[in-house]
Amino acid sequence: MIPVVGERAAIEALRAALCGGLDPEADAARSVVPVSHGHLLLMPAEWDRYVGVKVASVAPGNPALGHPRIQGTYLLHDAATLAPLATLDASALTAVRTAAVSALAVDVLAPAAASRLVVFGTGPQARSHIAAIRTVRPVAEVVVIGRSSAGEFASSVDGRVGSVADVAGADLVVCATTARTPLFDGARLPAGAMVVAVGSHEPDAREVDDAVAGGSTVVVEARSAALREAGDVVQAVRAGVLDPSTVVCLADAVRGGVAVEPGRPVLFKSVGMAWEDLVIAAASWEKRA
Repeated sequence: MIPVVGERAAIEALRAALCGGLDPEADAARSVVPVSHGHLLLMPAEWDRYVGVKVASVAPGNPALGHPRIQGTYLLHDAATLAPLATLDASALTAVRTAAVSALAVDVLAPAAASRLVVFGTGPQARSHIAAIRTVRPVAEVVVIGRSSAGEFASSVDGRVGSVADVAGADLVVCATTARTPLFDGARLPAGAMVVAVGSHEPDAREVDDAVAGGSTVVVEARSAALREAGDVVQAVRAGVLDPSTVVCLADAVRGGVAVEPGRPVLFKSVGMAWEDLVIAAASWEKRA
């Protein structure tokens, strides 16, 4: 297996792909296959000179057993010949690509001086998001809110343990949990803050409430994927607080076609898409040796 590139290289690879014309709306929908102890994900994609596929397993009970929640393999192919080029660890790839997409969104949408970061979660995604966001914003304070090992985790990322009340003073809020219901009261969110929600890709699970989804500029990787898989978006649309036609695509924001309304929060809702895995797998292949 080849190693996955670091956060900064991943962010720039995603930016270059979107600016180079990659259309996330053309991505194939992921296949989700339920199995006894979780589900399997099949995520194929094609872009530029490469095609690839991620086969990942999601086992919700694994952390309690001391095993990763997400495991799997990525297989990268040459697009012209379909010859296999490399394999990558899917857990490492998922951690890097998810955080890199979020950090790219933060880089183009959050205030330049954003420095107060509140993170819900103490798992691999929380850790990778802190590292990635630190590459694009001058983070001076990290506040960790978690149900387990919050103190140990906070210490390991040079942060402190906090509470939901800390949302009121946040510039950036990252939701990286397995929660199925909102983590905080959206009325606490300051005007101009940015929320990144990455914890779910199921329409019946959400990390933010209608106050956040309905009162923010909502940005997604692809509108079709968000309306199919993102509970934070789907449930707000069903409740009538979010007009799906107003949902902004990340590619437009990266290309400079989106103006964020001053004094209004921004919600970036990510479900994770196959094109992201492919772009970063390809960047890892090209950087090898």
